[in-house]
Amino acid sequence: MLLALAGALRSLGAEQLRVVVIAGRGRNFCGGADAIELKSLNARTGAEFVTRIHEVCKAIRALPVPVVARLHGAVIGAGLEIAAACDLRVAAEGTKFSMPEVKLGIPSVVEAALLPRLMGSGRAAWLVLTGDAIDARRALDWGLVEDVGPDVDLTLGKLVKSLIAGDPGALREQKRLLQLWEEAPLATAVAASIAAFSRTTISSTEEGKGH
Repeated sequence: MLLALAGALRSLGAEQLRVVVIAGRGRNFCGGADAIELKSLNARTGAEFVTRIHEVCKAIRALPVPVVARLHGAVIGAGLEIAAACDLRVAAEGTKFSMPEVKLGIPSVVEAALLPRLMGSGRAAWLVLTGDAIDARRALDWGLVEDVGPDVDLTLGKLVKSLIAGDPGALREQKRLLQLWEEAPLATAVAASIAAFSRTTISSTEEGKGH
């Protein structure tokens, strides 16, 4: 499933693409890996398994358009890492979030590294060190999700409507800048932002002349 999802994500990226929504089927967004399967992993198969999770998250972050996670039920382990790799997250009331790997004798890895950037180091540490769950309202307070509502599809619809109202080229450029801002020194980030503004301004001017 992880390989299929990564492949499906890599197949996207057409110019017509505006927004991608990642959702789970059934009762949960993603209940994480099977605990029995996790305990059966050895050094080689364990590395292969977490690399597959990383490939999914990497494919999400490589998409040129905003990616929104629609969250409900349980969002556990690898499921939370996939959600963290998305640009925005909306959750249904009652959604539960946890990173329980330490309770299974392993650390949380790969895109769990995004959690301190979303929530701050202390709250991320609370999640991965205790393995305990938090509810949707606490996830909202902690910055793990951007919106919570009783009707997650209504909440999602409003967000998607706002996203597609933006200029497609500017949205793609903004996503690229957001990822650059995560790690680049301030001077580099500002210089890249100026260059991006210049590019989009020129593009808008040329498009206007074409009409």
